[in-house]
Amino acid sequence: QVQLVESGGGLVQAGGSLRLSCAASGSFVSINNMRWYRQDPGKQRELVAGIGNGGSTTYADSVKGRFTISMDNAKNTVYLQMNNLKPEDSALYYCNAIIRTSYNGIYWGQGTQVTVSS
Repeated sequence: QVQLVESGGGLVQAGGSLRLSCAASGSFVSINNMRWYRQDPGKQRELVAGIGNGGSTTYADSVKGRFTISMDNAKNTVYLQMNNLKPEDSALYYCNAIIRTSYNGIYWGQGTQVTVSS
């Protein structure tokens, strides 16, 4: 069974940094796409950053220049380096991936909380 496990969230002061990790485990053929989303209570889940299996990346305008997504293919792990954090970055961050087993499935992690104090 494929699982995504996130880590790295926490409490940080404004201007600080955190690095989130999301590791895929289980039996699968390939990972085609990995993304980070975030969600505040009462708000819609929003895409923060994504990376394709060719290395192409995409970012929300609100995080461009501050966040960097990267992937270690050998470890089946995607990272989100978050610098110059702002209070409005506080949210539950979710990892999402399109993973091929006998078909292409969409998988979500359990979420990791990021809280930025002012």
